[in-house]
Amino acid sequence: MDWYPLYNSLRIALISSVIVFFTGIFAAYYIAKLNRVVKGILDVVLTLPMVLPPTVVGYFLLLLLGTKRPLGIWFMENFGVKLVMTWYSGIFAAAVVAFPLMYRTARGAFESFDENLAYSGQTLGLSNTYIFWRIRMPACRQGILAGAVLTFARALGEYGATSMLAGYTPGRTAAISTTVYHLWRTDNEGLAFRWVMVNMAISTVVLLAVNMLEKRKGV
Repeated sequence: MDWYPLYNSLRIALISSVIVFFTGIFAAYYIAKLNRVVKGILDVVLTLPMVLPPTVVGYFLLLLLGTKRPLGIWFMENFGVKLVMTWYSGIFAAAVVAFPLMYRTARGAFESFDENLAYSGQTLGLSNTYIFWRIRMPACRQGILAGAVLTFARALGEYGATSMLAGYTPGRTAAISTTVYHLWRTDNEGLAFRWVMVNMAISTVVLLAVNMLEKRKGV
């Protein structure tokens, strides 16, 4: 059994989760401060990948990053880097699809934060950076950690956008989701079932982690 799909899926999920963790927190923190109209418009734009079919998201990413598109051509000519049909193409797909989960969860956590704690810190002369990392983030950590775990799970199981952007090449771009589809399509149901069990085991661990975080939050 070739374990490359597991390795590739894990590294794509980990890298994209790190990217989404920081960008999602950044967007949630600043957008939560905006007026209602602007916040509503940005909410729609940033949450759209969560409600669109993943293949549609993949199509839009191909329009942006494809080898015949301006951005794809620029990267190829200046850096010799192809943005599609490579293992790291899966990072772009997973990050875009998983971003709304982190963003919405973090925004909800920030909006439930007691701003009086921040005001108290300001009266003591604490910087906004200190207040954010040492007061706001610890107070919101349960929701943010739950969002991070869900983001990882979503990135790990992403198929539609990944299949369009990275494709399926054994030993190069194959992920668990694309491998399962390929094995099923070629009537290798036994091996496909093994990969399904691997994915289910990882997903179960992730869900248990989320439940533990929610219980700790309720305590």
